[in-house]
Amino acid sequence: MRRARRQASGLWGTIGMTVLGAMIPGSGYLYAGRRWLGLLVLSLWAGVIGLVVWYFGRDLKQQLTDLAFNTSALKVIAVLLGLSLLTWAFVVLTSYRLVRPRERPRWHTVAGYTTVVLVLLVGAAPVVRAAQYALVQADLVETVLPDNVRSATTPRDVSVEDPWAGQDRVNVLLLGGDGGVGRTGVRTDTVILVSIDTETGKTVMFSLPRNMMYAQFPEDSPLHDLYPDGYQTGQGDPGFDMLNAIYSQVPILHPGVLGDSDNEGADAVKQAVSGSLGVPVDYYVLVNLEGFKTVVDALGGITVNINEPVAINGNTDAGIPPTGYLQPGPDQTLGGFDALWFARGRYGSDDYARMDRQRCAVDALIEAADPMTVLNKYVDLAAAGKEILSTDVPRDLASALVQLLLKVKDAQVRSVVFKPSDKFFSGDPDYVYVQDTVQKALYPAKKKAKRKAEKPEAVEDPVDACAYTADDLVEEPTDEPSDDTFTEDTSTEDLAATEP
Repeated sequence: MRRARRQASGLWGTIGMTVLGAMIPGSGYLYAGRRWLGLLVLSLWAGVIGLVVWYFGRDLKQQLTDLAFNTSALKVIAVLLGLSLLTWAFVVLTSYRLVRPRERPRWHTVAGYTTVVLVLLVGAAPVVRAAQYALVQADLVETVLPDNVRSATTPRDVSVEDPWAGQDRVNVLLLGGDGGVGRTGVRTDTVILVSIDTETGKTVMFSLPRNMMYAQFPEDSPLHDLYPDGYQTGQGDPGFDMLNAIYSQVPILHPGVLGDSDNEGADAVKQAVSGSLGVPVDYYVLVNLEGFKTVVDALGGITVNINEPVAINGNTDAGIPPTGYLQPGPDQTLGGFDALWFARGRYGSDDYARMDRQRCAVDALIEAADPMTVLNKYVDLAAAGKEILSTDVPRDLASALVQLLLKVKDAQVRSVVFKPSDKFFSGDPDYVYVQDTVQKALYPAKKKAKRKAEKPEAVEDPVDACAYTADDLVEEPTDEPSDDTFTEDTSTEDLAATEP
């Protein structure tokens, strides 16, 4: 015999049971006397919650990163969230209909259904957002990380279970491709090798000038056979012989020379950096600087210190003056357009000042990407990422690389910048010295007891390097370049890195 249906007392009792039934699915059925149905729904709800807690409770960071790059799982989750939402909405609606009094004023009915709609909207919003994020993430991963990436320079036979086994460092090449409006092809004006200790996360960043000549290639590379004395195309224009020209020129001059590859230019630059620095380069990440402003705007801007005026637009060689300047000052918040010129501007300055600003922009971008901001702006960030990012990191290693990068955030980060000195000249670098500097930075000698080693000028903490150092604001410059424009600093710098 069916148990009599229990009804809520009045409007507030009905609303209260409806809200409770939404928060604890099945409780409304139990209150109304539908015991078995209520226990079934409640058990399913508790089982799902328990399964989620068990899955993520084992190692939250690991499980989240693994899930973030599993496109099949992300799509399944999006579908399951949609089905769960429909089921939950049905339970809330039927619970309300069961607990409401049979005899009630019409306005009670209107108020009751209004409450149900509000409860459904509030409860559905985070579920819909989660399903959207899952699909957006799956699309981003499939776009940026192809399932079967073809590269002539990535490590072979890497174990997914333990990708860094027997490897003390992972070296990732960051390339900033300047391929905006009015530019022919992509010029990798930003070249930074990030070397990460796989155990501690301690990191050293090596910045190379875009105009570095005679880039070396590893002896086992086909490009070494073509350029045994360093990269020189013989085209008569020095611009084609610089480091930043390799990305676009090698695929044109020697198509297919490195073998099967999705990005011959990136593979060529990886080998040039590897041969020049004397260390292997495992993977690359290319960021189109033209899309950099989209990311900055999505994050709400970046905060940087500006120590000298930075030109917006302008071309020194063509005699085209800037349209404006970013003025000096501490803790300035820049939108996407200004942030792009902070990282790109070179009028009245030089490549080395720009290299410093680019490292500061990267550091500021990391600081701006706090979890809540990323979560709130994720759809916009993912859309921008699809347009500006490319890499040869295999999809099945992406989670392990992210886990490694999480170590970097809490570890020591140092920077080695190759600037003009009596030991380094970009027009004809001493690569023996360069490689010796790299080795000393990666494997510094242990400090002797009771003796503190001095930190060379070139080895910098990015926070110190990006600090505000101008005592007074510099007056806005004229449109005419100063007499010392593009002159190189010839002061002696000891680039050999030691433990600070």
